[in-house]
Amino acid sequence: MQVAAASIDAARLEAERQQAERQEAARQQAERQKVARQQAAREEAQRVETARLEAERQAAARQSVARQAAAQQEAIRREAERAEATRQEALLQAAQRAESARLETERQVAERQQAAQQEAARQEAQRAENARQVAERQEATRQAAARQGAARVEAAQAEAAKREALLRAIGRQLDQEAAQREAAAGAAAGLPSRLAPSSSSARRGRLFGRTDANAELALYAEAWARKIQLNLTFDMVRDAAKRPHTDPLVTVAIRSDGSLESVSFVRSSGVADIDEAIRRILQSQLPYPAFPPGLAREFDVIEIRRTWHFDSAIRLH
Repeated sequence: MQVAAASIDAARLEAERQQAERQEAARQQAERQKVARQQAAREEAQRVETARLEAERQAAARQSVARQAAAQQEAIRREAERAEATRQEALLQAAQRAESARLETERQVAERQQAAQQEAARQEAQRAENARQVAERQEATRQAAARQGAARVEAAQAEAAKREALLRAIGRQLDQEAAQREAAAGAAAGLPSRLAPSSSSARRGRLFGRTDANAELALYAEAWARKIQLNLTFDMVRDAAKRPHTDPLVTVAIRSDGSLESVSFVRSSGVADIDEAIRRILQSQLPYPAFPPGLAREFDVIEIRRTWHFDSAIRLH
């Protein structure tokens, strides 16, 4: 029994020992597995860390490459901008040089043109001055000749006027003697006396200037002159007046009814066409105003003497 019990105990102990060994083996196996898992975990962590570091390195490398590329692109962009700015500056300078050259050319051309114009103006002024001097000499010669001619005409007209006055005086004397004889004959026959008016005995008013003591006579002469000046008569003498001439001095005799008695030239213009045009002008304006009652009571004929001047119109002075 004791042997059996000992055997049982030994068996139990052996079983416990084996159980303990198995448990120890299991524990050790578990410990080894744990160590292995931990090692694997460490290795995995190390691999992950290595992979992370590698990824970071690669990312850093990519970022470095990207930064380098960006830097290169920025450098290229800046170089392109600098080159463009240099090109634009060169173009601007070239344009400025071209504009300066154009302006300088224009200035030189303008200076040459101005110099040519000034020279032409100087030559024209010299030519005009020479022509003026020649014209003055010619005009002086013409006026001297005209004055001489006018003096001769005036002398001849004065002589003619003297002869006319003498003839008129003789005519008036003869008329008076005839009237006296007729009156005497009429008185002897018991008839009234009759005296017919004649041009030699006509009452004549004379205005050889612009004013007169007889204001009504001066006003009539001014009205007559305005009619000549304002009625477009210049066309009748325009072409002839372009020729060199002397301002003519003309006496116009107007009857009390406005008719024209005579036209006489105290001083001729020296151009027959002008003198004839003046006669046509005076005829074209007929009839002239009849004398106002005050003048008609005093005069049968009024003689108006004026100087005729032609520029853009007829002017009577």
